[in-house]
Amino acid sequence: MLILAFESSCDETAAAVVSIDNGGRRILSNIVASQISVHALYGGVVPEIASRAHVEAISRITYEALDKAGVSLSDIELIGVTNTPGLIGALLVAVNFAKALAYANGIPLVAVNHIKGHVAANYFEYQELEPPFTALVASGGHTSIISVDSYTEYNTIGRTRDDAIGEAFDKVGRVMGLPYPGGKEMDRLASIGNPDYAKFPSGAIHDDTLDFSFSGLKTHIVNHLNTLTQKGGEIPKEDIAAAFTKTVCDSVITKLDAALKQTGHKKLVVAGGVSANSHLRAALQKYCKNHHIELFIPSLSLCGDNGAMIAAQAYYEFMEGKTDGTDLNAYATKRT
Repeated sequence: MLILAFESSCDETAAAVVSIDNGGRRILSNIVASQISVHALYGGVVPEIASRAHVEAISRITYEALDKAGVSLSDIELIGVTNTPGLIGALLVAVNFAKALAYANGIPLVAVNHIKGHVAANYFEYQELEPPFTALVASGGHTSIISVDSYTEYNTIGRTRDDAIGEAFDKVGRVMGLPYPGGKEMDRLASIGNPDYAKFPSGAIHDDTLDFSFSGLKTHIVNHLNTLTQKGGEIPKEDIAAAFTKTVCDSVITKLDAALKQTGHKKLVVAGGVSANSHLRAALQKYCKNHHIELFIPSLSLCGDNGAMIAAQAYYEFMEGKTDGTDLNAYATKRT
């Protein structure tokens, strides 16, 4: 089956064509129009600017995705699109574009939850991967631990109660004066800093839930930076980045360990933009090796928002009998 899919939940306009059948899962094209240079001027994503940029890019990248895949719209058998969660204005661009395209060409349409899409990115890299498994989705807007019981049945068993991991990285980076997005530069600095520079409060909530809270950790570090500034001391950016990153990784491992014991799964799937963080990847690899857990984590090109991941999940939703019509809407928040 040839699937065309769209993703516009935040600041990446993405379109992809994939082929999924009994012979496997293949990405034929995966086009992403980034807005980083635009939002860098403001130190973060500006929703209205993001929405307008999606409008300007989506038609162009659709043609590009079809051309690169070597197919025409008449060859497409299914259209998938992210409709939740995300920035409402941004989501509406791809949702309405996909609806019009599907209706005008008589192609079935399937809406996809963005978080499910991130998990599904792993299906391209690991042809043998199939549920059930435990998944960690870590990105700029999401931090969730999910029990994936089937290709379409997701049960969120842990989540952040405030800031997501990626959001915390970017906000701390901004206060430190790092270029946007801060997460990438924090990763680099952490590689040359001292992870034992200071002990920061854990993002793993100290209770019997599997939830996180990164707001307190972020605030603690911001206050630490302000104190150093007021004293006129030099800010050791490398050491702060290293200690902060170590705290985040330890927090994640703490809750994942409890989650895997609860689910009994021996497979851990990791997804989302923060899964590109080299320190988190190393911590997860070490943990899984020591506990005999099979780890599935995508290549860097599939960690961020992209259309291929939406296409993969759209396929499994469609195979379960799900389709959507012209009344499809977008939703800023929706529980998995």
